[in-house]
Amino acid sequence: MSCSHLSFSFIQSSWNSTQQSHWRRIGSRPDALSGFARFTVEAHSRTRREDRTARHSRVRKKVEGTTERPRLSVFRSNKHIYAQVIDDSKMHTLASASTVQKPISEEFDYSSGPTIEVAKKVGEIIAKSCLEKGITKVAFDRGGYPYHGRIGALADAARENGLQF
Repeated sequence: MSCSHLSFSFIQSSWNSTQQSHWRRIGSRPDALSGFARFTVEAHSRTRREDRTARHSRVRKKVEGTTERPRLSVFRSNKHIYAQVIDDSKMHTLASASTVQKPISEEFDYSSGPTIEVAKKVGEIIAKSCLEKGITKVAFDRGGYPYHGRIGALADAARENGLQF
C-alpha cells in the first residue's frame, strides 16, 4: 500500500516540477483564472472593400470585353464615380468619363460626394462618347457594387442615351 502511495506522489511531484520549469522558461506563472483570459478567440473579419473585390472577381470571370462588345466598368468611391469602356482582348480603354473631368465637376457642386444626378450625367457622357466612336453594345461590369443607387442610375442613363447592355 505504501508502494502505490509513493509512486503516485512521485508522479505528482515530477509533474509539478515539469510545470514549474515550463513557467520559468516562458515567464511568470498565471493564476488559475488568468490562464483562461490569455486565450481569446478572434474571428477573421473581412472589410467591405475585400468583400467587394471578391464579388468583382466573381463577376469578372463571366464578363469579358471584346472588340465587338467592350466592357463598361464602373468604379465608385466616396468622392467620385468613374466609368470606362474597355476592350479586354487588346487591354485598351476606348472611352472614359468620371466626376474628376472638368465638365462634370464644374456643372455640379457636390461637396459630400457624387449623387444620383451626378451618376446619371456620367452615364450620359459615357454613352455619348461611345456612340461617337461607333460603340453601341457593351457588357456592363458593376465592379462588385450592388446594382442600386448611383450604379443603377449610371447604367440607366447610359441605356437611355443609346447604349445596349
